[in-house]
Amino acid sequence: MRRLTADGAAVAFTYGASAAEADKLVSELSAEGAKVVAIQADSADPAQVSNAVEQAVAELGGLDVLVNNAGVAVISPIDDFPQEQFDRLVAVNIGGVFAAIRSAVAHLGEGARIINIGSINADRVPEPGLSAYAMTKGAVASLTRGLARELGPRGITVNNVQPGPIDTDMNPDQGEFAEAAKGVVALGRYGNTSDIAAVVSFLAGPESGYVTGANWNVDGGFTA
Repeated sequence: MRRLTADGAAVAFTYGASAAEADKLVSELSAEGAKVVAIQADSADPAQVSNAVEQAVAELGGLDVLVNNAGVAVISPIDDFPQEQFDRLVAVNIGGVFAAIRSAVAHLGEGARIINIGSINADRVPEPGLSAYAMTKGAVASLTRGLARELGPRGITVNNVQPGPIDTDMNPDQGEFAEAAKGVVALGRYGNTSDIAAVVSFLAGPESGYVTGANWNVDGGFTA
């Protein structure tokens, strides 16, 4: 989001529980001259997702780019996978993406962009317990390709960014699985969120107008 505001975009984003953190981010970016709106929404609830899209359109005066970045991860063997965790995994990682796009398309015109944030685990599952998570990200990749066909005649591009090991709260570069992951990555290290932001910035901009239906692996050679 910081990259998009630096590019000159007015941005609305959703958050789950931490209103204080969301307000802090809005204050920081607003102080830099950006227009930023924070909207509380549970990505597992289609009605809340739809309301968030409508609120964003009302606050910003329109919608040109949709970035689907919400996601959860659950690592568990299939024979011991709690049903409620599976249901939320699917609701957020697939249902939330679908709900956001379904609500947004009414507001997107010629030249608009839809950018999904998937995972390299859609293509490669390096460890046991990731099957369900990989399934949800594979669904996002398939949805991206299908919608590229569906929305192409309207001049809307749809792309999917598939991060590999990236240093985040969900997957820190000093975490439990970090050393094993670094051993698989061709560059031998984790990436940074700025690596993902750079690709999102490109896909949101004018130079990506002939790019659609693509899965962009930003993985340091994880799949090489």
